[in-house]
Amino acid sequence: MEEQLKKRISKFLSLILRHQPEKIGLTLDENGWAEVDDILEKSKVSFTYEELVEVVKTNDKQRFALNDDRTKIRANQGHSLNTVDLDLQPEIPPAFLYHGTVAKFIPEIRLQGLKKMSRQHVHLSVDRDTAAKVGSRRGKPVILSIRALDMHNNGHRFYKSENGVWLTDKVIPAFINFKA
Repeated sequence: MEEQLKKRISKFLSLILRHQPEKIGLTLDENGWAEVDDILEKSKVSFTYEELVEVVKTNDKQRFALNDDRTKIRANQGHSLNTVDLDLQPEIPPAFLYHGTVAKFIPEIRLQGLKKMSRQHVHLSVDRDTAAKVGSRRGKPVILSIRALDMHNNGHRFYKSENGVWLTDKVIPAFINFKA
């Protein structure tokens, strides 16, 4: 499958599974699952079942998951829909996690920390390379180091999504190393 089609399908799935299922009249269950057949039938982007499965398998960030019999699909995290509960259980994070951003946001982050904004959680990476990749979407990346285990020990909850992204409600400035 050509890369351009993979990218179109991935962007489409992100839109309808994370933010606007109503755009195509799709219904997500309480855990964010949608029927694959509904997506194929209602999609404005033309693709086959096999192409959808390939996008799920080969997506570099593993954004999506299929259920065991491959009849349902969901986004692993990143939802702006408050009605989706991914049923994630709290976990103990590693000592440090990383967040990629750009320089123009640093003054606000120094004041208010990292906020989830329109999403359900703040997203954190286990390595600097992934954080750099995320930050580079908006320009030259700035990598912030988060003292995650210290946060956890101070009562903050962390969750790990199916694709290895660490999630939390917020990161206050006291736990951020701005010179990562």
